[in-house]
Amino acid sequence: MVAGEGGSPEALSVEVVYCPRPGVADRVVLELGPGATIGDALEASGVTARHGIEAQALRVGVWGKARDPSTPLRDRDRVEVYRPLVVDPKEARRLRYRRSRGGDAGG
Repeated sequence: MVAGEGGSPEALSVEVVYCPRPGVADRVVLELGPGATIGDALEASGVTARHGIEAQALRVGVWGKARDPSTPLRDRDRVEVYRPLVVDPKEARRLRYRRSRGGDAGG
């Protein structure tokens, strides 16, 4: 069920967010029943099916903290589906630093 006005008082309002690439976000707001889990929210949102994400490769979290799909949700939780890293964060920092120095690499 997609959230709307006048929802059930025991219902949980949650959102599921996935960014398939930088600058693009797929955000779905849902109204789920009490006791719903991250897995329930993912299934109801359709995000994994829309983006062809395989369940075994799935990394998810709530408000920036990694969680298991069986984790129960609370009202107003934000479920985040994480992409695999393309570049190691330390290497990405090194590359940004080198680019910011531009032609100053002479020594």
